[in-house]
Amino acid sequence: MDTNMGTMESGPVVRNVTEASEPAAAVNMDSTALAQQWHRIRARLKAEVGSATFDSWFKQLELVGVNNGRVLLSVPSRFQRDWIVSNHADRLAKLWTQENVALGRVEILTAGSAVPEAVARAPEPEAGNHAETVRNEEAPAAQASPAPAAPAAPTASPGKLQFEVPAGFEDAGVGAPLDPRFTFDAFVVGKSNELAHAAARRVAEASDVSFNPLFLYGGVGLGKTHLMHAIAWEIRNKQPERKVLYLSAEKFMYQFVRALRFKDTMAFKQQFRSVDVLMIDDVQFISGKDSTQEEFFHTFNALIDHNRQVIISADRSPSDLEGIEERIRSRLGWGLAADIHPTDYELRLGILQAKAEEMIQRNGPIEIPQNVLEFLANRIVSNVRELEGALKRVVAYASLVGRPITLDMAQDVLRDLLRSNDRKVTIEEIQRRVAEYFNVRLSDLLSARRARAVARPRQIAMYLSKQLTTRSLPEIGRKFGGRDHTTVIHAVRKVEELRQVDSGLEEDVDLLRRMLEGGHSPN
Repeated sequence: MDTNMGTMESGPVVRNVTEASEPAAAVNMDSTALAQQWHRIRARLKAEVGSATFDSWFKQLELVGVNNGRVLLSVPSRFQRDWIVSNHADRLAKLWTQENVALGRVEILTAGSAVPEAVARAPEPEAGNHAETVRNEEAPAAQASPAPAAPAAPTASPGKLQFEVPAGFEDAGVGAPLDPRFTFDAFVVGKSNELAHAAARRVAEASDVSFNPLFLYGGVGLGKTHLMHAIAWEIRNKQPERKVLYLSAEKFMYQFVRALRFKDTMAFKQQFRSVDVLMIDDVQFISGKDSTQEEFFHTFNALIDHNRQVIISADRSPSDLEGIEERIRSRLGWGLAADIHPTDYELRLGILQAKAEEMIQRNGPIEIPQNVLEFLANRIVSNVRELEGALKRVVAYASLVGRPITLDMAQDVLRDLLRSNDRKVTIEEIQRRVAEYFNVRLSDLLSARRARAVARPRQIAMYLSKQLTTRSLPEIGRKFGGRDHTTVIHAVRKVEELRQVDSGLEEDVDLLRRMLEGGHSPN
């Protein structure tokens, strides 16, 4: 064996190969000593990176043997091999050199790769002994370096890392199905959503990554999910070779918990980091889920680093996401954040007209008077989903009962819905009612006074503003004397905590809420 192999190069080298290396002269090495060296290296590596990282990435790393001064190691998948090569190449080579100065190069094979014939192989470990050796081997303290906080994303050039899609990935139930109704052609554009629509179009039609991530946010029923489905359909139709994965944040969490339960986190990582476009809807649902957020963070970084498109939606802007780690909120704001505002009258009327035409095409001739559409657009302002539901309800009633659609009939059929839309609580009304209820001056409620008699009613008013209006946290803060949104977050959390332990305060809050929603006076 050429004992100078490790020192002839400028530094330790680790290569990844999928084909057999060139034949070389057999190595005269004690296979038992080789296995012992490998056990010590594994123990030292585990001490450096920590048990969680070791179990995720290195536990399945096996010693094949040595060949002409090179150590041959093997892992089950190309994805795992690429990550190890990208992030721990130098360290693996140095650890081997410290154990054996003749071994300065390491090659990572994937399972099933051809192995050179002239290889000094390590002895097969007895069942159960290998893991026990790794657990019990003491790593020399002087050799250990600080453990990284978590596995970093691969650092290869964008687009160069070759991931493997697991067999059956497309139909493995990982993603959620796409709704064929949610296309760009079916999306009605207005002033409130034109930026989000234009950004979604650009991402769907571009061959490169324009905005990463694209973050769509807005209230319930304003079209975020529609746009995400439309992007997926457009990419699948025009660029079918790209792998698109759409799912809700709740399903992402479910898949991650399932992977933990069945100890299959490597397959989970492969599934989510092997796509070209990852779309996660309603990301606010991972709020407070620390382990899921940790995995989301690393998945996000891995895809961004390799120029893969990430599209996220939520009910509020990245900076306003409560219960989401600061580092995640910061990264979500890297790309383009597009707000979808509540609809105006013109947009609501346009949506109703489009839906009416769609119903006529699907169900045959049906007369929907223009004044009925205008009435619905004026009166139902909460969200598009409720607006469409109201129209369907009127049409269904007319069809089932055999009555023509008129303004009087629509008012009669939608009586409960119209009543709920008539009652819209404002922040100003909440402030006035809370001040009256607790017998404090409204000016004190908006002032900088911190006396308990004023501070607690102020916190309750902020809490009710968050619960009963669609205003964002910064908007609520501005309505309370120009306070920061973090003050509102603190107030909301404080009231939620107090409601659990203070029955009197809970009764006060519930009574105020009923009065505000019902429009009754506190007296």
